[in-house]
Amino acid sequence: MMRPGIVILAFCVLGSSGTAEVTSVSGVVSVVRKTKGPADNGEVAIWLTPLAEPGQRSHETPLPRVQLKIVQKHKRFEPHFLVVPVGSAVDFPNLDPFFHNVFSLFNGNRFDLGLYEAGTSRRVPFTRPGICYIFCNIHPEMSAVVLVVDTPYYAVSNRAGEFTVPNVPEGRYVLSVWHERYTLERPNDFPRDVRIPQASASLGVIRLIESDQVIVPHTNKYGHGYNPPPPGPIYKN
Repeated sequence: MMRPGIVILAFCVLGSSGTAEVTSVSGVVSVVRKTKGPADNGEVAIWLTPLAEPGQRSHETPLPRVQLKIVQKHKRFEPHFLVVPVGSAVDFPNLDPFFHNVFSLFNGNRFDLGLYEAGTSRRVPFTRPGICYIFCNIHPEMSAVVLVVDTPYYAVSNRAGEFTVPNVPEGRYVLSVWHERYTLERPNDFPRDVRIPQASASLGVIRLIESDQVIVPHTNKYGHGYNPPPPGPIYKN
């Protein structure tokens, strides 16, 4: 299941191998706006997946096991978007004074944390790469996205569109870019070959365009529409 406006872009990054030299790979995301409001080029994910050099076998790249957190507070997931490497886990603490039921049905990382009360938490390991949309089975206004990547080399752009992928060994990579609603401004320009030297490397400007499509309402974990919550203290703010 995919939402409107979702795009995953693949690029080839060419370079040399057989060295421990690392560099910082930087760039800027620029989003063409179709709506009024302050500019925000943030929450665009950029990640580099290592490839084998011609004539060589692909090698395993150790993935960091990080422990991250998405908090449920004021009927919101905070933060809304996270990038995590495969094998890492995310905690979902409930800081609201009522129950939540966090679930996801996407990209193989399917889970249902069940109903749990204020002051408690649940943990989810993310074992497969992909885009994982997360909702609450009680509150339809709550949503979050976890992008699971099979590489340690990733970054998320800030509001100004700036990003840096640190400690990247020189070599060949596939560069991927993703945002929840943005698409490529000029899709025929990609994929493209880029050489990452030992010195600091720049990917230049990655241009995206704001989508006209509105994200459609989602169903609950049973595939049905949400019903108004019954009166009672567990739903009371």
